[in-house]
Amino acid sequence: MAVVEAGTMTRAAEGLGLTPSGVGRAIARLESRVGVRLLHRTTRSLRLTDEGLRFYEQVVPHLEGIQQAALDVAGAAHIVRGRLRVNVAPIFSQTVLAHRIGEFLAQYPELRVELIMRDAIGDLVADGFDMALRFGPPPEGSLIVRKLSEMRVITTATPAYLERRGWPTHPTELSLHDTIDFWDPVNNRPYDWVFKRKSEVLPVKVTARLMTSDAVTMLTACKAGAGICQILPIGAQHLFDSGVLVDLFPDWPGEVFALYAIYPSRRQRAAKVQAFVQFVERLLGEATENEAGWGP
Repeated sequence: MAVVEAGTMTRAAEGLGLTPSGVGRAIARLESRVGVRLLHRTTRSLRLTDEGLRFYEQVVPHLEGIQQAALDVAGAAHIVRGRLRVNVAPIFSQTVLAHRIGEFLAQYPELRVELIMRDAIGDLVADGFDMALRFGPPPEGSLIVRKLSEMRVITTATPAYLERRGWPTHPTELSLHDTIDFWDPVNNRPYDWVFKRKSEVLPVKVTARLMTSDAVTMLTACKAGAGICQILPIGAQHLFDSGVLVDLFPDWPGEVFALYAIYPSRRQRAAKVQAFVQFVERLLGEATENEAGWGP
């Protein structure tokens, strides 16, 4: 199971505390016992045979149950300690975690947390991450993905900008305004401006005079009156409540952005990972109660 989920014997060996050759010998012994080849192996690639895939799918649930039983008996499922390394979207770290992570550390004094802000997920196993917290469409592949929440995308500007340039009454009028684009490093292009209302989907073409790949820079420039941008309400509801920013199109609430917890494998997650996800879910629950524009 470790070899299949890691993708290579070298990475599996790192996770198991073995040598690659030791992992290779273990696979060979298993194939000898069951009497069939389970993996096609070359110097450059590794993939399951048809028989190996069936074997893997049938065995995994049993292994996970055995592992869970062992953890429960040993008490390890309830011990939060060691190092927790999280690949986290910069905006979530800056606007939410930075303000509250001290509470989590105080709750688990034996835990050391590394919040590494990356534009992309990359390779969680090779980079040594326990998990990732990311916005947007989840990655394809063998990673395990769980949606934690989704937020409405808000198109916004300052009252001063609107007084100077006029208030757009419909999304199509954005082509006449100064806009601030957010660069998507994963797809190497700006994010699309799309408006949704029930079954109606309206893509809008804008010509941005400013583009940035940093959400805080985009929000700061918008607050300074540089133009219209699209943001998530997370950590920003007070700006709308105080009148610093204006929600331009509240009647187009359908465009949402989801936050996902992403794990490198299906195997039993350590107590530190479970505790952190529960902490994040609590923060999201508080935000759902206190901030407008959140989805379930």
